[in-house]
Amino acid sequence: MSDTQLTVTLSGGDTDDARAVVGVLEGTFGPPQERPSDTDATVRMATFGGEGRGTGAGRTDTRPLSEPVTVTVQGTPEAVRRASDALARSFTARDEGAAAGDQEQERQLLLES
Repeated sequence: MSDTQLTVTLSGGDTDDARAVVGVLEGTFGPPQERPSDTDATVRMATFGGEGRGTGAGRTDTRPLSEPVTVTVQGTPEAVRRASDALARSFTARDEGAAAGDQEQERQLLLES
């Protein structure tokens, strides 16, 4: 597994909120392989992977979220740490817990503007 492989699951908010969260992560991981859909889904997903890397700068033009969004990031410990750091720089983030395995980690964050 590459150190950039990351799966992001989002619940709460709307499609624009999901896009704002994914936009922040693009600054760290580069463009996602899969983006949140435009449907009226209650859970959205984005996947980052491969060797692509973002600039590390994150987005500075992040729009406020319409409501709190629960984000679960899953991947290598390094990818989860980088994603959590990027999201905490752009939103108010509350750590809702983590689970660690041998090679993967999962962390849940509650994001607010």
